[in-house]
Amino acid sequence: MVKSKYVRVTIILECTSCVRNGVNKESTGIFRYITQKNRHNTPSRLELKKFCPYCYKYTIHGEIKK
Repeated sequence: MVKSKYVRVTIILECTSCVRNGVNKESTGIFRYITQKNRHNTPSRLELKKFCPYCYKYTIHGEIKK
């Protein structure tokens, strides 16, 4: 298979506190955001602080594999 040579790739950001806690008793699931990143500018895994509606607060969302 040929690897994609596009500079901008679509990534999925997942809430790390929901994953670490194994989904809280109050929450109903794990929240994910879909965004894009530039592969040349940020070759490492992306982590952003976003709002998680299941945790009801701003938490760190990390990049996961598709």
